[in-house]
Amino acid sequence: MDITPLVTPDFKLIQSYAAGMFRVSGEVYECPVLICGDNAEEWRVLSFLDVNDQIKALSGFIDVLLIGAGSTFSVLPPSQRAVFAGLGFTVEVMDTPAACRTYNVLTAEGRQVAAALILV
Repeated sequence: MDITPLVTPDFKLIQSYAAGMFRVSGEVYECPVLICGDNAEEWRVLSFLDVNDQIKALSGFIDVLLIGAGSTFSVLPPSQRAVFAGLGFTVEVMDTPAACRTYNVLTAEGRQVAAALILV
């Protein structure tokens, strides 16, 4: 029985991460990155708490936003969680390595997911 996940060839997957960089489907990013479906781009934020236009644009397209908050786990304050809740998707904050791995698994499962990742 073949259990290989069917991932659309255009979908971006995280191949690797290290201090100061991400490799996403062959492209290297040396900045925070936002990945969703077939798109990966610089995430223009100063903090993982920022809800900018890039995050707002995900509304209606995803069910889950994974936030990689850096090298350690961080908690999303209740007031900030309320801001995200108004956008119509669940937000999970974790350390960036965990967010990278979780994003790939959920994408392979066909889930509507995005990852917003701060450099480690």
